[in-house]
Amino acid sequence: MMDRDAAEPQVTEKFFNIAGPNVPEDHYILDPLRRINYGEVRQLIDQKQYFALHAPRQTGKTTSLLAMVRKINEEGRYRCAYINVEPAQTARNDVARGMKAITRCLGEGIKRFVGDRKPLENSSKILEEAGCDKAFFSMLSQYCETLGRPFVLFIDEIDSLIGDTLVSVLRQLRAGYTVRPEEFPISVILCGVRDIRDYRIHVSGGDIITGGSCFNVKAESLRLGDFSQEEIRELYEQHTAATGQIFEENIYPAVWNLTHGQPWLVNALARQVTWKVPEGRDRKRPVTVGMMEEAANRLILERATHLDQLADKLHEERVRQVIAPMIAGEHWEKEAKPNPDDLQYVIDLGLIRNDAGNYVVSNAIYREIMPRELSYVMEVGLTSRPTQEWYVKPDGTLDMAKLLREFQQFFRENIESWKEGYDYREAGFQLLLQAFLQRIVNGGGLIDREYALGRGRVDLLVRWRYPKDADRRDRQEQRIVLELKTIGASSHSAKRALSEGLEQTARYAEQSGAAEAHLIVCDERAGRGWDEKIFDRLEPCGKNEKGGTRNIHIWGV
Repeated sequence: MMDRDAAEPQVTEKFFNIAGPNVPEDHYILDPLRRINYGEVRQLIDQKQYFALHAPRQTGKTTSLLAMVRKINEEGRYRCAYINVEPAQTARNDVARGMKAITRCLGEGIKRFVGDRKPLENSSKILEEAGCDKAFFSMLSQYCETLGRPFVLFIDEIDSLIGDTLVSVLRQLRAGYTVRPEEFPISVILCGVRDIRDYRIHVSGGDIITGGSCFNVKAESLRLGDFSQEEIRELYEQHTAATGQIFEENIYPAVWNLTHGQPWLVNALARQVTWKVPEGRDRKRPVTVGMMEEAANRLILERATHLDQLADKLHEERVRQVIAPMIAGEHWEKEAKPNPDDLQYVIDLGLIRNDAGNYVVSNAIYREIMPRELSYVMEVGLTSRPTQEWYVKPDGTLDMAKLLREFQQFFRENIESWKEGYDYREAGFQLLLQAFLQRIVNGGGLIDREYALGRGRVDLLVRWRYPKDADRRDRQEQRIVLELKTIGASSHSAKRALSEGLEQTARYAEQSGAAEAHLIVCDERAGRGWDEKIFDRLEPCGKNEKGGTRNIHIWGV
């Protein structure tokens, strides 16, 4: 029996932070000044530049900003303050209301970081005398004139502002640019999720103004990146140094695949595995890949706040235009390419990344979250279908052929209702299959998913652990490849699509070390009846793991 005391972490331990800025006394943390490249930031400030810093949500941006403010004030050459203007978001096009909140934020920021109460005390008077269209300018100008040394201002969550309020802030900052540094901040750093040039500001009256047009004094745009593989190791080894609990060497490539260095995910996985997974709470036990995968599954099933916010973004039309072709496994024809602005927006949100010219989902956890979220309603509505036990053979392995025969009938019954009632209609086939699989596999295995813009297919690898009642260390893993491919409504070469799909399936099975491979083909050509669409047969293609001919099972839907 495990020693109860050994299994309970000490409450005085530091922990992996997943909410708000890091506090070095409480959290494991990487040097925020190193992550942001403080030397480059300081050089831009010395050059009297106005610039932007952007990064996806929950990547450590605020932690780095606060560290820079403290560092600048400690160095003494400048005075520096940080403000977060998010409280003015609800003002939208009401500039008077927005400026009241923003000038208050400015006064509070100067009081907190510089120690001067006067701007806060005078904010209401300045707003009344200067008017909402000049209050921010006047408050900064008056403060800089009396400060006695150059002033640096960090403005966080700038892109949370909406419409006329955002335009007013940007134009007042631009108006002060020519009188810096004696009468205005020597440097202003605008911080948000997106770069200013990508702002499309809907102002009252229906006009759209771009961020670059109303803030054309920006010199640079910096981006806070994700953790590197070395930084993940450095962060986790802080826990080892503090508690003695080690992370097995092979967990690092696994964590990299699961997160690709996304800071919140890196911290959330470690927090789950060291505080939530029962084995991980015992500091005498090393953290294994299996424990880390369980931690990832817990995050996904719990719909943690970060992942829930990500899932909510999928329903924005700009995001759908990019993500839908990825999930559908569409070929990226020239006329079907997403709008470049939409593509950049989704990159800035951190949902996808450019991988050597290919646009892919940012990490394995996000690849899992997206289809789960989009097919959630359908998945919970599957209660009338056979349960997991119906598809498990006596030896504990998964009967994929039986499962796919059941899916053919399920698809026939549900595809039209999907097209009528759900977003991502073009990905209905892929999402329905993944909902069906997820309900059966969940709790007994994992599904690794691969999809990207323009690939022309979706790859799924089912990793089924058996026997079910054995100790997790003794379980074997059944690996099954499923290749999803669509024959488009205008396709003139179904034969070529099948041939291409067979080759892709065989190649993926070989790469994955899977003994079993299936190609599922959705025929969207007009005039095809269900009797023609639904079929299954075996086709030889390539070599199996023993050097013999590999038989691929083709399923039509």
